[in-house]
Formats: sequence, C-alpha cells, structure tokens
Amino acid sequence: MKITKSFAVLASALALFAFIGCNKKSVSGEKSYKIGIAKIVQHVALDSVEQGIIDVLNENGVKATYDLQNANGDTNTATQIALKYKDERVDVAVGIATPVALALANTIDDIPIVFGTVTDPLGAGLVTTLEHGERNVTGMSDAIPTVQHILLFKELTGIKTLGYIYTSNEANSVSSLELVKNGCELAGLNLVTQAITNSSEVKQAAEAIISRVDGLYLTTDNTVFSALSAVKQVFGEAKKPIFSGDVTGAQDGGCVIASGFNYYKAGRATGEMVLKILSGEKPENIPVRFMTDPSDSDLLFDLDAAKNCGITIPEAYLKEANLIFENGTLTKK
Repeated sequence: MKITKSFAVLASALALFAFIGCNKKSVSGEKSYKIGIAKIVQHVALDSVEQGIIDVLNENGVKATYDLQNANGDTNTATQIALKYKDERVDVAVGIATPVALALANTIDDIPIVFGTVTDPLGAGLVTTLEHGERNVTGMSDAIPTVQHILLFKELTGIKTLGYIYTSNEANSVSSLELVKNGCELAGLNLVTQAITNSSEVKQAAEAIISRVDGLYLTTDNTVFSALSAVKQVFGEAKKPIFSGDVTGAQDGGCVIASGFNYYKAGRATGEMVLKILSGEKPENIPVRFMTDPSDSDLLFDLDAAKNCGITIPEAYLKEANLIFENGTLTKK
C-alpha cells in the first residue's frame, strides 16, 4: 500500500466538496477591518493555523487589527470570547477548533463566522451540508484518513492492540472515535480507549493505558495535543510507538509515524475564506473546504523513536516521507 495512493482515495472522495480558490474581488485598500481569531487551546498546530490566516490577509493588502484569544480549553471562556466579538462588532470572527466555533455560531448571528480545523462540521451542527455554508457560518475541516492511518500503523509496527486517548466532551474527538473503531475492525486490532475532559488528565490517561496497549493512535484532538509531550514521555519510556494524525506536534520527536495535513497551509486556506468574505462573498455561498491536495499533507518518520521501539521502517516508505527525524534533527526533503 503506497501512502500517496491512500491519500488520493481520500482526495477523490472529498473532491465534490473542494473549495475553489479565492475569488478576485478586491478588498478595499482604505478600510481597516477588525478580525477576531479565537482558538480552544494554545499549541503549535493551532498557532500555525492562526499565523496562516494572518499571513494571507497581510499578503493581500488587508488592513486589519486582530483580536487574538485563547479559551484555554474552557467552553465557558469560549462563550465569553464570542460575546466579546459580538459586542465589539468584529468584521469576521474565526473559531479555531470545534468548541470555539460552536460558541461563536451559538452566540453570533449577524457577523460572518469562519471555522478552522473542525473535523466533523456536520456532526457538530455548524452546517447542514458540505456544499455551502450555513447562514453566517462556513469554514475548513481538518478531517484526516484515520482508517488508512490505522492500517498503515499495523503494517509497519505489527501491533495487536491499539490505544486511543480522546476528549469526551469535544465533538471532534467523539466523531473520530467512530472512525478509529472502524479502522481497528478493518485491521483486526483490539481497541482500548481512555477518555479525558481536560489537558491536566492527559498524562494520567497515558499512564493508565500504557500497560494494556501495543501502540497509541492520536487524531487531531486539541486537548490531547496541548499535553502531547507528556504522552510521548510515557510511551517513549515504555518503548511503545505513537502514530500522530498531526504532523506539526511530532516535529520535535517522539512519534514513530506522523501523517496529516500541514496546519500552516490549513490556516492559509482558512484565511482565503476570510478574504472572500471581506471581498463581499456571503458565508452561506462558500463551501466547506477540505485539505485534499497531496501537497497539503506531510508524512514524517521518527527513526530515533522507531529504534527505541525496535521498529524498522522500510526504505520504500522512507522515500515517500517529506520529513525525517533522526539523531535529534528534523530533515525536510
């Protein structure tokens, strides 16, 4: 199985809903806009999304001030941020991750809202179709090919029991759990899950699950990734592999395999949607965007972590990777 083929299958399945680049309407060079960008927690992937949005707007000559907010994993704080954006009348409110996006959508009905990195916008109730936005809401999905990931994980590591840590009160993670179950069923793997509700529980969850699994799969769960270093420590000491669906958080080592789209590019895609809205397009006319182009995705192998776990990555797979971590150094191809 070639990884590029797996991603091509995903791309074909989602092609119907692919967003067709930014239109060419110009944004006024005189007006200064106020853009609210809020994320559920601070970690490198979501920071990259935030930066990608700002870079696109700056590169297109948009004069803007940015109200950057962090909900610190708390849904009540997310609602307070939404009320702030509503009261201060931002021109566009951007919600990075499902809890913040929902807080914005449930609070604001007369300001354009763009969500970023929401795995299941349909399941979360942000939109009722992927073909266009919903009233004042549209955005970008960070859905990843979870089933293909799990099949690859088994092939390269020979695991028999897979662990999965997820946030039980986050819609993205609950939706992802069903995909993980499907992947384990297809791969013939036993699945052991451990639920958490906040980042302070992540290390304890890793310690609770470590003796019962052969390896761990991580989807794009923001709460888990905000404490990823603790997970890598626990599994590294136990010499058991991690497959991360977020490459950004794996670039400093600790995950044997990481595969997923580039979060900075996802931020730029989200920024393009904001730009369309500032150019006069209504959110309800903008389709939900997926990162389906192969160039949007990264594949990383950590040879240090693989060696620690007694795993050898075949050369054929290493040739497909664009990121290799070895001897404590990340190399980009």
